[in-house]
Amino acid sequence: MVSRRTVLGLLTSAAVIATTGVAFAKQGHHKNGQALIGGKLKQNGNHMIDKVGEHRVSANVVNQKIASVNVKHSKKGDVPVKKYKTPKKLAYTPGFRVVAFTLAQLQDLGTTYIGYAFVDDVGDEWIYWFPYEMILDGDTGAVEYVALS
Repeated sequence: MVSRRTVLGLLTSAAVIATTGVAFAKQGHHKNGQALIGGKLKQNGNHMIDKVGEHRVSANVVNQKIASVNVKHSKKGDVPVKKYKTPKKLAYTPGFRVVAFTLAQLQDLGTTYIGYAFVDDVGDEWIYWFPYEMILDGDTGAVEYVALS
């Protein structure tokens, strides 16, 4: 039997989530931010790295490090971006892979990855992953990434 306190707590949580506009993602899409930024990392400034539907994703580069990632919807304006961290490599660059063994480039060597995520118009989450060393301030605001089930 469920207590009144539990039901009241669940209803309160649902109301808070509904009023704050928190969006829950349907599906996760992982992109290799390092590959997308490429040579633009050598120039300070704001560089567009991707376009997803009506969303433009840009990275702000300061002294060859990613200072922030911003997402702007063409009609709605700025979109909230969430910062994740994980020890798992979730975005790969397309390339050669043999079934019998894993190439050294695909093995986890203890690197931490920082991901910048946003939720698009259909509810899918897009995450741009960078190695920790590429981020100006990797720890600030980053929460542990938990994959969608």
